[in-house]
Amino acid sequence: MNLMLFGAPGAGKGTQAKFLIEKYDIPQISTGDILRAAIADKTEMGMEAKKFMDEGQLVPDSTIIGIIKDRLAQEDCKKGFILDGFPRTLPQAEALNALMNDMGISLDKVISLNVPDELIVERITGRRTSKVTGKIYHMKFNPPTDEKEEDLIQRADDTEETVTKRLAAYHEQTAPLIDFYTNMGVIVELDGTKDVSEVTTDMFAAIEK
Repeated sequence: MNLMLFGAPGAGKGTQAKFLIEKYDIPQISTGDILRAAIADKTEMGMEAKKFMDEGQLVPDSTIIGIIKDRLAQEDCKKGFILDGFPRTLPQAEALNALMNDMGISLDKVISLNVPDELIVERITGRRTSKVTGKIYHMKFNPPTDEKEEDLIQRADDTEETVTKRLAAYHEQTAPLIDFYTNMGVIVELDGTKDVSEVTTDMFAAIEK
């Protein structure tokens, strides 16, 4: 089962990925994680990426694709995988497609979690982390009962200004990929505003259709 999770930041991709991993016993491939692993393992592509990062530059698509190629070739991906957070642009999607064609694999489903911007802003800006326990709360959906208010902090990238910028970048660069994957006939659009368990049920039903 070769899957891709798609959606704006805060749409619930990380939550749903856990259920997919449990059910299908396939790895989640997040570009941030595999980039860090490739650098830690000192792979050829990892070292190339590190060179760009050390110079304060963005890692080019060709290097990221090289790292994804190495990861997809590993034994635990033989049964399938869950791509999360990549591709983010049309050129990346086209490069990924070319890579998969070369490797003789294809995407079974692209699961798009649709959540309106105002709800995403509410979800992300309401998050707080306890300095004492490290637990993560939401001031509306999961408020703390036994934490002191002064111990709760908001991460810098959870502020409204940052979230709004990330959403603008998503709509400009990433949202056009919905058409790309629709044309390929692999996209499944789900209502990400539903309760977590309902989204999971809808997702499994769509995958196994």
